[in-house]
Amino acid sequence: MLDDKVFDLLFRNARSQNGFGSDPVPDEELRELYEIVKWAPTTMNTQPMRLVFIKSEEGKKKLEPALSPGNHDKTMAAPVCVIVAWDTHYFTNLPRMFAHRPQAIEMFQGPEKAAHAEKTAFRNASMQGGYFILAARAVGLDCGPMSGFDNQKVDDAFFPDGKWKSNFLCTLGKGDPSKVMARLPRLSFDEACKIV
Repeated sequence: MLDDKVFDLLFRNARSQNGFGSDPVPDEELRELYEIVKWAPTTMNTQPMRLVFIKSEEGKKKLEPALSPGNHDKTMAAPVCVIVAWDTHYFTNLPRMFAHRPQAIEMFQGPEKAAHAEKTAFRNASMQGGYFILAARAVGLDCGPMSGFDNQKVDDAFFPDGKWKSNFLCTLGKGDPSKVMARLPRLSFDEACKIV
């Protein structure tokens, strides 16, 4: 059982960030983050999540037209903005990633299975995105996950071949506590849960 400090770090005291300090995030830290998050479970080890770490001014300028007004300034100022995406061809890795059952690829191949393949990819990449946020917090980074952007503009700018699709954005860095909003309420167990 983990101690309360860990639960505070990952959940209770962790906050979505609206501003960051100017300290850069080294590439090695981003690699370390991925080396942790890659071990989280997905359906049949599909691993559809793909990450684009935007650090350069050129990359941010490419992203800028897709940002909503409320997310523009904080995203452009963040040390890193991550496009958390999913790979539409993720299942081509199944013979290697699910090697004990390489024929699993057949469950996702072909036009008649496209809807199932997409649903599986989006669900699992979204789960991986949640793992990503927890892993980032675990390595000492603060996160600003957001969905206030134009997915099509991001996809056109970063994934013109259509193989990857954006899911959400997440800024990373050392958060500025003065820009964190007041903690909002959460639903109670009885409002959100049933035991049957």
